[in-house]
Amino acid sequence: MAKTVPRRSEASTPVVWLLTDNKPGHRNQLKGLGNRLRVLAGASTYWVDASAMKIPLWRAVLGAPPQMETSLPRPDLVIAAGSGTHRLLLSLRKLRGTRTLVIMKPAFPLPLVSGALIPAHDRVHPGPRVLLTEGVLNTITPLARITEKREALLLIGGPSPHFDWDDDVVLGQVSHLIGHYPDWRWTISTSRRTPETLQERLDEMAGLRITVVHPDQTHEDWLSHQLSASRAAWVTPDSMSMVCEAATSGVPTGLFELPARSGSRVVEGVERLVRSGYVAQWTDHASVMAGLADHDRSLWEANRAARWVIENGLLAKNQKTSQRLHKGNQP
Repeated sequence: MAKTVPRRSEASTPVVWLLTDNKPGHRNQLKGLGNRLRVLAGASTYWVDASAMKIPLWRAVLGAPPQMETSLPRPDLVIAAGSGTHRLLLSLRKLRGTRTLVIMKPAFPLPLVSGALIPAHDRVHPGPRVLLTEGVLNTITPLARITEKREALLLIGGPSPHFDWDDDVVLGQVSHLIGHYPDWRWTISTSRRTPETLQERLDEMAGLRITVVHPDQTHEDWLSHQLSASRAAWVTPDSMSMVCEAATSGVPTGLFELPARSGSRVVEGVERLVRSGYVAQWTDHASVMAGLADHDRSLWEANRAARWVIENGLLAKNQKTSQRLHKGNQP
């Protein structure tokens, strides 16, 4: 079957394809960047399910695009996150007038794509094609104002390759916070990685001022809404995405204390956020609960990445784009 390349859209707005493997973390990064490109560049974004397409290696090597949905307008920029999307990304790299961008460190040589957004803890040297990010991109927008209500959000993960997980340690720190701040209201959100034994013990804590939320009780925008209603957030450090989401919101954020494993890049990334003052350690719990921040700038990497994409020519500028960029970093 002969390949067909979608036609260029008649609209003047730039077209961005988001190649997804449908893993929630990867999709979240794509959505965060896509949202900011829509705001700053007026881009139209289109999701492409790479997991549904079988791309032979030769197409990736030669840059030979496969047959795509004819309803898709030809892209100005193709963005991919996750190794399962890389063959499709590389096969599209020679489309005329199209730039390609990879999120996270790929296994293929970086010169094969137009640009890359890579977490600083992945230890890649910066360059004109590479933007090093603090942690991972996400869909959270920094809050213009933090609530004065004494409400806190606790985000509980589970065992991971990066920290030594201990149910008793986590439960002890949760109990310590709740006991030391009796006039606060607490929302405890667990994840699919939370051990069942810990989930059961947390469920037993539910009461008038403690709500326990299971992962199947949340929705896509639940975390954003919950952060906007919180004056403090506490996160187990095993999930870089949870840590970055809480920190991006601007809500004072602290980390539960778990022994870190040596050599982990995720541990290194979390420690970078601590050193920069975006999140606090467990020993600083008093400053978190008092709303004291140790930094004077916000963490909003999706916005910084979108501006980098535009300013480095990966997405065409127009007069409206320039006006949006000059308005600064306001949501």
